[in-house]
Amino acid sequence: MKELEERIKKDGVVLNADVLKVGSFLNQQIDIVLLKHMAEEVKRLFPEEVTKVLTIEASGIAFATAIGLEYGVPVVFAKKSKTANVSGELVSAEVKSFTHNCTNLISINKDYITRDDKVLIADDFLAEGNALAGLIEIVEKCGGKVVGAAIQIEKAYQSGGDRIRSLGFRVESLARIVEMTENKIVFK
Repeated sequence: MKELEERIKKDGVVLNADVLKVGSFLNQQIDIVLLKHMAEEVKRLFPEEVTKVLTIEASGIAFATAIGLEYGVPVVFAKKSKTANVSGELVSAEVKSFTHNCTNLISINKDYITRDDKVLIADDFLAEGNALAGLIEIVEKCGGKVVGAAIQIEKAYQSGGDRIRSLGFRVESLARIVEMTENKIVFK
């Protein structure tokens, strides 16, 4: 998506070869017009029926919500830790975080995704594919069907996207970075 690529070039900050900071327009401060355009593009890329959008807290929630609005369907987000307000039977998966260099047990209430659901997974970044694999595992444990995954930014020079695609899942990334240095970002 050219609009997103241009915005990354303009306002993204490369902290090192593996970390791209997009907090000024995608994460901590969100350009809602860009977000709406990205959600519209996701709906164009996935015209099939979607009954739920699934993401992981926290940075993927805004993107997933915009997509949910486009489809007119509920958004579910996997929590990274159990809190007092989480009850009922949980479905969980272990996910190693590339960004935070730790492992989280992500969970949703089992009732939030059923075997009748056609789930589109949404996330902000795809690097090693661990979050995406964990979300796929949760959908499958619930008996739902994964329609595909919509990703804001894929670091295509890392193995995650290829690994998930090789498992037969459709992954559409709005921006695919093939090379990143402090002075240059190259898109596929």
